[in-house]
Amino acid sequence: MENNYTYLAAYEELQQIVSDIEDGEVSIDELTVKIARASELLAVCKAKLTASEAEVDKLLQKLAQEGAPE
Repeated sequence: MENNYTYLAAYEELQQIVSDIEDGEVSIDELTVKIARASELLAVCKAKLTASEAEVDKLLQKLAQEGAPE
């Protein structure tokens, strides 16, 4: 999976895959490939969200430490 894939790009591609499947635009032969790609895209989104959450937690901890009386 691409390391430089943005959350938005992964999410948009994932939405397109879901839309194609829902609209019946995916043949049975393509379905396995689409589902595998969707799984990769979900992993990208999850990794990006986890990394963002960790960064926010670090920033909040830093702010709490800076605001604490010495």
